[in-house]
Amino acid sequence: GAAPMIGFLGTVVGMVITFHTMEVSGAGVELSQLSGGMMQAMITTVAGLIIGIPAYVGYNLLTARVNKVVQKMESRTIEFMEVLESPAK
Repeated sequence: GAAPMIGFLGTVVGMVITFHTMEVSGAGVELSQLSGGMMQAMITTVAGLIIGIPAYVGYNLLTARVNKVVQKMESRTIEFMEVLESPAK
């Protein structure tokens, strides 16, 4: 789905911010300067997974229910066709 991809995009943006901070600061980079970009990266990843995992589970549950309904409909249709094709008594 789209939610994990958006989360991944946020992760990439957060890491770009982190690497840019490292480049600008040079050798004297402080951990606190990097933590903002890394936090953004992790928050967007978590948000994407929080949305994506239940959506994936829900999709699979609904797909299974639809498949059961389709199988029942096909079975009943076959029974109905057999009734129509049988000679009248």
